[in-house]
Amino acid sequence: MKKFILLFSLAAIILLSGCVSTYMPNVPNVPMFTQKGELSAGGHITPKGNITFNTAYAVSDHFAVVLNGSMLNSERRKRDFRHNLLEAGAGYFTTFGPDNNRILEVYAGYGGGSSDRNEKEEDKETGEMTYNRHEADFSKYFVQVNFTSKKKKSLQLFSREFPLNYGTALRASYVNMHDYKLNNEPAAEEDNIFLEPIFYTRLTLNPSVQLQYTTGTTFGLKNRETLTAAYSVFSVGFVINVGGRNP
Repeated sequence: MKKFILLFSLAAIILLSGCVSTYMPNVPNVPMFTQKGELSAGGHITPKGNITFNTAYAVSDHFAVVLNGSMLNSERRKRDFRHNLLEAGAGYFTTFGPDNNRILEVYAGYGGGSSDRNEKEEDKETGEMTYNRHEADFSKYFVQVNFTSKKKKSLQLFSREFPLNYGTALRASYVNMHDYKLNNEPAAEEDNIFLEPIFYTRLTLNPSVQLQYTTGTTFGLKNRETLTAAYSVFSVGFVINVGGRNP
């Protein structure tokens, strides 16, 4: 499994390196709920500087609500990129298995955001800079399925054992652009359907705090020029869960 995830990550890096898109995916919300009253909050950051905040609350023993947001403000030599996203949803969760240490979650929701990308190119002979600016708002519908296996293995470090949780999430997102402008002029708007398979590993620091590493990629089902599957999900972050039971 670990070798597969490593190969998957390397392939995604090769395929997506150098690509750009109006849409940048956020880190999926995986609260790993087991009972009513649980609260989950997390923060993650990618190498490109995209910051994701996830929160969730278990309203009942099988029903939960989620709220997610992400933001990026990057200024570089060849490209400036600003991206914002906010989404909300709800869904079902349950535990199963001999020790109830497996968790299945299904969520669906709606969100929206904005994107501002400024491509910069310098003429090698004259040194003159040319710019291509892409501005757009967008809406997003998503459906997500999470599967997690809790505390099957542990990492021994400094004479202590840190339980490890492994899981995967498959998210399907429909993204539709609005008010798209290219160099301040109205341009053809696009939509796309993205499939986003994600793998995550959590290192339990204490009963409430976990360190999470996430890896995954994005596939676009439609051939688009601007709204493409150009970014993967590689991130590190922390997740705080309170009010849950130990399966």
